[in-house]
Amino acid sequence: MTAADLAPQELRTLVAVAEEGGFSAAAVRLGTTQSAVSHAVRGIEGKLGVVLFERGRFGARPTPAGERATAHARRVLRMLQALAADARGTHTGEASGPLRVAAFRSAALHLLPPALERLAARHPGIEVTVSVVREVGDGTAGEVAAGRADLGIATLGDGDQLPGGLIGDVLLREPYSLVHPAGHPAPRTLPLVDWTENCGSYTRDWWAAQDWIPAATVRAEDDGAVLSMVASGLGMAVMPALSLTAVPPAVAVTDLGPERPYRAVGYVTTPELAATSAVRALVREVRALRPGTANAQVRTR
Repeated sequence: MTAADLAPQELRTLVAVAEEGGFSAAAVRLGTTQSAVSHAVRGIEGKLGVVLFERGRFGARPTPAGERATAHARRVLRMLQALAADARGTHTGEASGPLRVAAFRSAALHLLPPALERLAARHPGIEVTVSVVREVGDGTAGEVAAGRADLGIATLGDGDQLPGGLIGDVLLREPYSLVHPAGHPAPRTLPLVDWTENCGSYTRDWWAAQDWIPAATVRAEDDGAVLSMVASGLGMAVMPALSLTAVPPAVAVTDLGPERPYRAVGYVTTPELAATSAVRALVREVRALRPGTANAQVRTR
């Protein structure tokens, strides 16, 4: 017996144990017994030839091999769903089925809603769920690689490679601007307000060359909190365009000039899901709302 002999129910068991953190909780989720789950996991490990979970008083914790296997299991199960939805769509002419989207905060607030409104009007059978994910660490691309999302709206550094064999394209390039209290005579002399997700590889070189930008004296949780602090006169910030879609009246936005940095925002998905009707439909709607979209292909590994 090999991995090719794994059945969908075994994949569901693997995912349930990983997500629930133990055999008993997975059994409740699956509507079976703890001994049946334990037996199934041993069978899966035998077929794969690796230990997938560390057992102990803490429950069941995925090993590195278990993490990787769980990601593959989620993606295979999702493709089985997509197979059924796309087959029905071929017959009915309508795209349908679930679509799980992961997006960073400003994209979820300002880029996705009009696209999802258009998607719902054109394809009411597509059931969208959106998760807001911090764009740090693995970020939205990591959610797709782990099989927890079908499509990620992600920030893409110039020349960055995507994890886990994902593919993607740039949707737009947004400029950074100086953000400061309205009417301040010398905003570049103010303290810097910043947040963890700001200033990735796409701005780091530019940022390092600006001797007028001090180290941040105020760290906020997200870009909305940064805007609130700037509006209260606590400092200035350097922020990308999506974060400035709804600027408070007390905040002014100043162009940083021709050498200003840009941030690439794009989508990421798996090669398999890229061909599904639901993913293709949402990508079309996002592109339709952004007439200046770039078409540079993001390299994969």
